[in-house]
Amino acid sequence: MIPGGWHGGWSFDPIKDRLIKTGHDFLALTLPGLEHPSLPHKKVINLDTHIRYVVDQLVEQDFSQVILCAHSYGGLVITGVADQIPEKIHSLVYIDAYIPENGDSCWKLTSEVYRDLFIEGVAHDGYTVAVPPGTEKRRVPHPVATFMQALHLTGRYKQIRNRVFVYASGWAATPFKKQYEALKNNPEWHLETIHCGHNVMREAPENLTAILEKTADL
Repeated sequence: MIPGGWHGGWSFDPIKDRLIKTGHDFLALTLPGLEHPSLPHKKVINLDTHIRYVVDQLVEQDFSQVILCAHSYGGLVITGVADQIPEKIHSLVYIDAYIPENGDSCWKLTSEVYRDLFIEGVAHDGYTVAVPPGTEKRRVPHPVATFMQALHLTGRYKQIRNRVFVYASGWAATPFKKQYEALKNNPEWHLETIHCGHNVMREAPENLTAILEKTADL
């Protein structure tokens, strides 16, 4: 489980126990620079940093047949991971997440609303994007370079045949509607729609768990 912007592995807590009870191993990662409280880093953290971190975790722990899930920004991370170690991946699940191609970045794929948020948010220190307004107190500033860096793909990620996009249709500011429209008639994708806000894990944990269970049987 790979979280979206400003979040840590804790964002998947609402579905953790549900999946463990069904007999699945469960690992939710907090990406570098997003620890709580956020730890100082001497080096710039970019998208490559996040991809390498996840790859290292999967290789070091010798995981295989992984259902690699991502929320929001994390879609870029799991695509990069699958491009490097496709032999370890069973499925890719994009939970209201960006689905990139070679050369894409979060900045390129997102909406003007979020680009403005990135610009305004990075003004506080020039390094991280400040936490946007909201109720979740555990969020931390997000390394801006991860939003800006383009993804460099070889195409090996296309070996993963089980690809799922979970579209949250219940929030007006979604940047994913165009992505949904582009994929809904694509036979290479499994599309699921949940009428809820962007935080699918918190708002629709039962629905999401059912989708992940179904994905395991693909």
